[in-house]
Amino acid sequence: MEAIELSQLVQRGESSAVQFKERIVKGTKNDAYDIAAEMVAFSNSQGGVIIIGVNDKTGAWCGLNFQEIQETNRLLANAASENVKSPIAIVTETAAVNNHNIIVVTIKEGNDKPYKDNKGVIWIKNGSDKRRVVSNEEWARLLQSSHNIIADEEAVNNTAFHDIDTGYFKKFLKKKTKKTLTGLKQTLPQALRNMSFAKDEKLTLAGLLLFGKNPQKYRPLFTVQCIAFVGNDIAGTQYRDSEPPFEGNLEELYAQTMNFIMRNLHKVQTEKSFNSIGQLEIPKEALEELTANALIHRNYYIKSSVKVFIFDNRIEIISPGKLPNSLTAEKIKSGTSIARNPILFSNARYMLPFTGVGSGVPRACAAYPQIDFINEADKETFTAVIHRKALTITP
Repeated sequence: MEAIELSQLVQRGESSAVQFKERIVKGTKNDAYDIAAEMVAFSNSQGGVIIIGVNDKTGAWCGLNFQEIQETNRLLANAASENVKSPIAIVTETAAVNNHNIIVVTIKEGNDKPYKDNKGVIWIKNGSDKRRVVSNEEWARLLQSSHNIIADEEAVNNTAFHDIDTGYFKKFLKKKTKKTLTGLKQTLPQALRNMSFAKDEKLTLAGLLLFGKNPQKYRPLFTVQCIAFVGNDIAGTQYRDSEPPFEGNLEELYAQTMNFIMRNLHKVQTEKSFNSIGQLEIPKEALEELTANALIHRNYYIKSSVKVFIFDNRIEIISPGKLPNSLTAEKIKSGTSIARNPILFSNARYMLPFTGVGSGVPRACAAYPQIDFINEADKETFTAVIHRKALTITP
């Protein structure tokens, strides 16, 4: 890392991706264990750098002498291999800034989460600091990000085959396989297990969400909340339209959500004829793709609803969960896709306008380019913002 870049980095202060340490000294707070805890936090989050030789209170350059550099590198290697479980690989480099020698330690986001220190504590970044992971939900999300567990493959406690809408499942089966249960020579439980919609005597989350008679009986927060506000402020107290959270299987959630959006959109007159039919201000295709994506790609380890907020100048479709792994907003706009929920991803096409090949977002953007995507890792949300054209609206 160049001296100018380092100087600018230090001037901006500590953040969720940058940490300062004046020294690493055995037997003190800033020893190998403390550094290992920082490495664990970075590995469980989005990676970052530790700059050693900078005061973390003032940002002043302290610098290291030759002996300190040698000893620090040994301590860093020991921390990464002995005090981080699973061990991680780090990259260290020495740089000179303003006649001060410093060490820059680069830690990448790990692919074997959750990482722990040698006391078994799981740390994640929390702004410029770090914090312990104590909730099972958060622990599960870390496992999920390394593909060690997958939400829609897990069995849902207390569910049974009688929770399936049998007629609805048979309709899906005919559409997907072109055969009936009799034609497949399978019973309903056999078919559900073979297609990963059930494990033993329980439904998987995918089976419940796709074919359950009442999915919210077992997962009450997996709903869609829709509100149309007066104005452009989420803190506003006036609503044009609002309903209790929508419930049902994924197809029913999709249909109710699309109905809510469509009835709150305007039709724009594009021709001079008085009798010409107005066009929707936002193409339906774009809204269909983004709504389906929110239901299929959301993080089901987060106990929260999908939210659709309609303002006078925009529509926000908010999904629980940041983008998985190395995905970015730019990557998904170009068609890159990672199946967070592979069973839903591969089967939803038979029930929703969803192809399952990563083309949904590019198609939405092609139909309506005025869409922004906001990936908020700290808040664990991913938001599609569809901008509306300025219209004169009265409450």
